[in-house]
Amino acid sequence: MAKRSTFLQSCSNLISDRGGNFAIMGALVIPVLFAAGGVAVDMANMMMAKNQLQDATDTAALAASSALINEGMSIENATKLAQDFLKSQLKNSGTVGMTPEELAAFDAAFVNNTKINIVEKLTTNTVGNSKAYTVDVSSNYSLPLNPLTRLLGQKTAQISAVSKSLSSSETKNALSMFLVLDRSGSMAEDTATVDKDNPTKVEYYDCGKKRKCQREVPNYTTKIEALKDATESLTTYLKTADPSSSLVRTGAVSYNASMQNQTDLVWGTDGVMDYVNALTATGGTDSGSAFKTAYQKLVLKKNETEMVEDDAHFVKNKQVPTKYIVFMTDGDNNYTSADTETKKWCDDARTAQIQVFTVAFMAPSRGQALLNYCATTTGHYFAAENAEQLNAAFKYIGEKASAMTVRLTQ
Repeated sequence: MAKRSTFLQSCSNLISDRGGNFAIMGALVIPVLFAAGGVAVDMANMMMAKNQLQDATDTAALAASSALINEGMSIENATKLAQDFLKSQLKNSGTVGMTPEELAAFDAAFVNNTKINIVEKLTTNTVGNSKAYTVDVSSNYSLPLNPLTRLLGQKTAQISAVSKSLSSSETKNALSMFLVLDRSGSMAEDTATVDKDNPTKVEYYDCGKKRKCQREVPNYTTKIEALKDATESLTTYLKTADPSSSLVRTGAVSYNASMQNQTDLVWGTDGVMDYVNALTATGGTDSGSAFKTAYQKLVLKKNETEMVEDDAHFVKNKQVPTKYIVFMTDGDNNYTSADTETKKWCDDARTAQIQVFTVAFMAPSRGQALLNYCATTTGHYFAAENAEQLNAAFKYIGEKASAMTVRLTQ
C-alpha cells in the first residue's frame, strides 16, 4: 500500500508542477502526433490510389483484349491503346496534387514504369483457326506524401498494380441460330436514346392564328431501329468468329398478331441482317406460331433418324452444331392462349437441348414472365429497359454463341 501511495503522490506532484515538465513532453510528443496524423491521411490516400491504379490497369488490359479479338486490332495498336488509356486514367487520378515539376517527372517516367506484354496463341482446328491473346499490364508510380508524414523522413510512397486478361475466339464450334423477333405496332414507339447519326428532327406545331411553326426536337431511336442495331451487333460476333461462313447458319422469323414470313437457315449472317433491316412495326402480338417455326426449323428430320440441320453441318464441316433460339418481345401477347402455346414450344426446345436466349425489351410484366419462362437458364434471360441495354444483351448473346470471351485472369 505504501508503494502505491508513493506512486500516486509522484503523479500528483508531476501534474501540479509548474516547472516545465509538460512543455518538455509536449515538445517531444506533438511532432510525433502530427506525423502519426499525416501517416493516417496518407494511408487512406494510398489505398485510394492503389484501387484507382488497379482499376486503370484492369480496364486497360480488358480494352486491349477486346480490341484484339472483337475488332481484329494488331498487337502493336492494342499495346498503344492500353498505354494511352492507362496514361489518361492515371493523369485523371494518380497525379492529383502533384506540382508541375512532379507532373513532368511523371510523364518522363511513365514508359519505364509501365509494362504491357501481349502474347498471341494460334491453334488449328478441324475448320478455321482459334486465336487466344494474353494481355499483361503492370504499372507503378510514386505518390507524394503530405508534409506531416515527411517529418518522418519519407517523401513518397510507391503504388503498383498488375493485371492480366485473356481473350479468345473459338471457330471450331459449329452453330445454328434462329431469331424470333417482335415487330408489333408498339415497336414503332420511341426509346429514350437519341439517334447518334441524326440527333435532331424538325417538329411542326400549332402556334396560333391558324399558323404552323416548326422547331428542332431530339430525334429518338425507335424500338424497331434499336432492334436492327442490336441484331447487327450480334451478327458481327458470329461473322468475326466464322469469316468463311462454313460453321454458322442463321435464320429469322418475325411476328405481330400472326407469324410473318420467315427465312430458311442459311450459311452466314447476311440473309438474317437483310431480313431484319426490312422489318416494319405494325399490328398486335402473338408469338406462338413464330417460336414453333424456329423450333421446327432447328429439329426438322428428313427421316426417322437424320436431322436436316445436323446433316447440313456434317456435309460442310463434319460437326454437330449447337442450336440457339433468340426470342425477343416488347409487349404481352394479345391472348393468354398464345402464352400457353409459346410455353409448350419452349418446353420442347428445352427437351431438344436448344439454347434459348430471351430479351424482354421495355416489356410489361406478363411479357417478362413469358420470356423468363422460356429462357434456358436465368442467365439466358435479359430485361432491357433502353436501346443501350438491348444492344448489350444481343452483343452478349453473340459473344457467348460464338465462344468469344474476354476476361480478367489476375
